Amino acid sequence: MTATTIPGAVVPAATPATRVDGGLLADIRRFGAADVNACFSCGVCTATCPLVTNDGTFPRRMIRYAQLGLRDKLLSSRELWTCYACGQCSEQCPQQAEPGEFMAATRRWAVASYDRTSLARTLATRPLAGSVIAVLLAVILAAFMYTAHGPMGGSSLELFGFIPSDLIHNLGIAVMAIVLVTGGAGLAAMVLALRRSVVVPPARPGRAVLAAAWRAIAVEALGQQRYRGECETETRPWYRQRWFVHAATMWGFLGLLGATLLDYGLELLGIKATGTPVPIWYPVRLLGTVAGLALLYGSTLLILRRARAEERSLRHSTVGDWMFLVLLWLAGATGFVLELALYLPGAPAWGYAVFLVHVAVALELVLLVPFSKFAHAIYRPVALFFLALATSSAEPAGEGSR
Repeated sequence: MTATTIPGAVVPAATPATRVDGGLLADIRRFGAADVNACFSCGVCTATCPLVTNDGTFPRRMIRYAQLGLRDKLLSSRELWTCYACGQCSEQCPQQAEPGEFMAATRRWAVASYDRTSLARTLATRPLAGSVIAVLLAVILAAFMYTAHGPMGGSSLELFGFIPSDLIHNLGIAVMAIVLVTGGAGLAAMVLALRRSVVVPPARPGRAVLAAAWRAIAVEALGQQRYRGECETETRPWYRQRWFVHAATMWGFLGLLGATLLDYGLELLGIKATGTPVPIWYPVRLLGTVAGLALLYGSTLLILRRARAEERSLRHSTVGDWMFLVLLWLAGATGFVLELALYLPGAPAWGYAVFLVHVAVALELVLLVPFSKFAHAIYRPVALFFLALATSSAEPAGEGSR
């Protein structure tokens, strides 16, 4: 393949083993990217990005990989996952090539490339089919549970008499098994791609790995250090800043998942049966309540901001973006409506319907983790780990895939 180079452009070095995919850029555009052929690699996006290091050249490097059809280079680029979609690069681009939008679409494309089932590709590139799949999946889960329903209690809501807790637990275990298999396969593909570009320091390799894991998981993924310190461009109160809204949503969902697992663990230990009424200050219930509030707060603000297109990075929304946010919001909202039903006098029949919807949506959210936008929670920490490991190896941070 002969390529015409653009003066001043960063052109990745090709080797005889490099695979060139002539349809790569067109494929990425199916995931929502703008046409970046207008990009002439001026470097403004790189100069603008607050996360770029002295040796880093993203998003310019990512765009050149796509333009040249270097599929493997893109999939093994750690920098692809360091972007937090602040939109500054798109605001400053003189060609209006929308590099920020390109980075977001390329991450969707990468998730679909790691996925062996093609479900992620369908959800991201076929809006109608993705919407139908999301609705049908929730209906199937709810219908399956409803087939085993018991009587609706009279004086109080007996939710686990209506849908047996054993059925929900076993269904949850099956869902987690599917997620572990499918997500594990995708993660393995990503690790194999990233591993080729990192050399573990020969001196104290264990220490370097532990330090990189701490940096990636505790400092960045959970603590969001760079997101808080460098990517927040608006002067807003802390509780409305992008990083906090994102953290509230993430921690809210993880907190609810943790409360559910703890509740199940207490039942296995014979301490408390699932569904047994406990005071609000009971640790597991308190965790679930706080996490539910955080999830509802974060997902509500994210929905409003995306609907209003308040930021450059939110001006282009896919069906997958909306589906993810709506499911998160439904999980939080139905949980609190259910709490209200439990405190109302009598046993409102609609409480059982809300319970069925709540469990079905929660199971669907977990089931779609490897295929939806939630996949970022899997892939980003791994990429950040390899980035931190490369830095500790004294490797230039921008040379993600030489």
